[in-house]
Amino acid sequence: MSAFSALLQRVRPDNFTLALLATVGVATILPCTGRAAAVAGDVTAVAIGALFFLHGAKLPREAIVAGLTHWRLHLLVLCCTFVMFPVLGLLMKPLALAMLTPELYLGMLFLCMLPSTVQSSIAFTAMARGNVPAAVCSASASNFAGIFLTPLLVSALVVQGGGSRSALDAVVAITVQLLLPFIAGQLLRPWIGAWVDRHKPKLKYIDQGSILMVVYTAFSAAVEEGIWRQLGAASLLALVFVCCLLLAAVLWLTAYASRRLGFSREDAITIVFCGSKKSLASGVPMAKVLFATSSLGMIILPLMLFHQIQLMVCAVLAQRYSREPEAAR
Repeated sequence: MSAFSALLQRVRPDNFTLALLATVGVATILPCTGRAAAVAGDVTAVAIGALFFLHGAKLPREAIVAGLTHWRLHLLVLCCTFVMFPVLGLLMKPLALAMLTPELYLGMLFLCMLPSTVQSSIAFTAMARGNVPAAVCSASASNFAGIFLTPLLVSALVVQGGGSRSALDAVVAITVQLLLPFIAGQLLRPWIGAWVDRHKPKLKYIDQGSILMVVYTAFSAAVEEGIWRQLGAASLLALVFVCCLLLAAVLWLTAYASRRLGFSREDAITIVFCGSKKSLASGVPMAKVLFATSSLGMIILPLMLFHQIQLMVCAVLAQRYSREPEAAR
């Protein structure tokens, strides 16, 4: 019974995921429309700017310098995140379109172009006894690179549907709404970094609140467009299956590549956890910048499901790694 309870503790949804589900429920019952939706959109834009300002202020330069010696590891993680994932997204198109609507497949493709997570990648790497400094550097580098690479990949590969912007419009929008606040946070880190580090537990509510606001406005618009008339239980189950299939393929490929390239056990663990994740914290704000509001609900739904699935699966995987002997590959 205790083992079963421990398993439930590892795989149960976290509080933020429960908040996301509650937000979707509120948007379904009380959608934000008209003038209120316009005001909420403006407030959300400011909150997203604050979110990326804090991302910049929290990024330690020392961790980046310390991790630069592991350039092969970082290069492989970036290739997994921004090359392997998009290729898999394109290869799965026939299967995905046979099971999902075109809008949900567009969301899957967008998911494949996002940067890695930061906090969970580092946490799972530490739990599995991997190379934590390298994980900090790789996850941070992935998020920074994603500010540039994600809009370029969206413009190059998402050629139809979703109201995606042109390459120039996407880069300008990302620069103004995400990159400039991020750079401002980095520039001010020498003065505010210590304060930010001390208050990380409290500041996470700004991160999460920004995401919840985007999700609320996105699903409010989606409810107005009739998302729940278009999306039934069978479609949701199919989406969960496709997300699980994608994650399984990525976990196997990252583990296989790290072994074939001769990385140590600690570095291989870092590659698996940093190269297999996609960031909800970056993905939801980016979707708001890159796509039309009317299509946003369908586009971020795959990311929301994938986010929870990756946390549950990686929690179990990290526990398994932690029980392996130090000499195990």
